[in-house]
This record gives sequence, C-alpha cells and structure tokens, in this order.
Amino acid sequence: MPGHKFERITEDIRRELTAILRELKDPRVTQSMISIVKVDVSKDLSFCKVYVSAMGGLERAKEAVLGLKAAAGFIRHELGERLNLRNTPAPAFFATDSIEYSADLFKKLDKLKDF
Repeated sequence: MPGHKFERITEDIRRELTAILRELKDPRVTQSMISIVKVDVSKDLSFCKVYVSAMGGLERAKEAVLGLKAAAGFIRHELGERLNLRNTPAPAFFATDSIEYSADLFKKLDKLKDF
C-alpha cells in the first residue's frame, strides 16, 4: 500500500474515532476531557493502537482507557459503518500523559520568557 494512501486511511480512522468518542455515554470517558494523540494502524488494517491523553493527567487517561476498552466492540462497529474499508481495524487503547507534559512544558517556557 503506498505511503500516502496509508497515511490518509490512518487520518480518516483518527478523525472518525474522535467523532465516535464524542458520542459515547460512559462516564469514565465523558468525565475527563480526552484527546486522541496518535493512531498506529497495522499494515493489514486489522489492528490499530490508539493513544489517548486526558487533561486531568495520566490517572484520568487510564480511567478513560478502561471505559474505551469496554466499548471497543461498539467503536469497531461504528468505524466499520463510517469507513468503507475491507478490514475494520480492532482498536487497542493506551493511556499517555502527553497533554499534561505539553502543558507543563509551556509553563516552563513562559517562566523562561520572564527572565
């Protein structure tokens, strides 16, 4: 599969996952503001790793991942409905603290700017 097509499919999956997450009603997911940081799709489109970060930190992200894992079947079904792919990738969710790390980095940069 050419690189640009694969990147386009990966971005489509990320966009649709973001839309699906807005529709979930699980309180573990809706209580914290979560964001999809990165999506890695296998070459045969059978699996995708979804890295999720939350504004509340890593513990909130881990809690949201539990809710997302519980809804993985629904999420995969919705992906299949929304995207016209031969294989709908099975999502695997992982927590990351990249939003918290970025916010901390910006705070440090602001402090340096004052000097």
